[in-house]
Amino acid sequence: MFNYVERRRTWFTISAIAILPGILFMIYSLATHGTILPLSIDYTGGTLWEMRFQQPVAPTDVRQIFVDNGYSDTVAFNVENDETVQVKLKTIDVSEKATLIDDLEAKFGPLEERSYRSIGPSIGSEVSRAAILAVILASALILLYIAWAFRQVSHPFRYGTSAVIALVHDVLVTVTFIAIMNLVAGWEIDALFLTAILTVIGFSVNDTIVVFDRIRENLKRHRGETFAMVADRSLVETFQRSVATQITALLVLVAILILGGASLRQFMATMIVGLVSGTYSSLFNATPILVAWEEGSLFGRKKSRSSDVTNNGKAVAA
Repeated sequence: MFNYVERRRTWFTISAIAILPGILFMIYSLATHGTILPLSIDYTGGTLWEMRFQQPVAPTDVRQIFVDNGYSDTVAFNVENDETVQVKLKTIDVSEKATLIDDLEAKFGPLEERSYRSIGPSIGSEVSRAAILAVILASALILLYIAWAFRQVSHPFRYGTSAVIALVHDVLVTVTFIAIMNLVAGWEIDALFLTAILTVIGFSVNDTIVVFDRIRENLKRHRGETFAMVADRSLVETFQRSVATQITALLVLVAILILGGASLRQFMATMIVGLVSGTYSSLFNATPILVAWEEGSLFGRKKSRSSDVTNNGKAVAA
């Protein structure tokens, strides 16, 4: 049998390499911009304006029009093609917008407004608090639910905590991906990012519970084996199912990524990265963490343990 959990240092090293850039990026972003992640107007407040011209235009030239009108913090970039530009700036009123349109059309010709939305700073702050609370609440509820669902085994909170650690890993991996894409393509955290994160958490926990449930079953069937052996056996038995399930979901997400258009590209790409990370963490993080904890080696101590079941059905050390 392949010793997955015995190679946990390798799996943990791979995870550390995957999440370290995201942690460093958050520190850098906090030091330079005052926020741990690059936030879009969904969280900070402001105006998002997308327009299409009849000829290719450079985002820098479009931005200069806004700067000349006193909006020096404007960000402009092409989306979809060279004729379409998306602009982010502080909140403006109707008369200011009309002035900007006149100046833009005077230099670049007629424009078509594809989308325009403004969000006040109070609403953005509200959304930010809701996003943080949603992730914290989801993690807490998952911990409590898994602890309750696995109450028939010894140390049920270890199962829940291991699952939560794995989902935190997945969140940090997606942050690393966003950090890279922010440097490459100027991506920011928008409202859909929260949706993607909560979906990834759901997938990750679902996969982890499948493995943990098989561990619970095998603890009763193979009482003479060590906890590590039972965990390895459970991973082997659930590996194919876990990977096959996630590949099926990935095929759908890739199709949407390719055909869904620019508005869904960031959301779908984040989902794909999170889903791959969720599969990895369920198999190579959550279970090895649980085994190390059960063996007493999580904090540097290790003792040999074998599985057994008491008269009331709870798995304990022999």
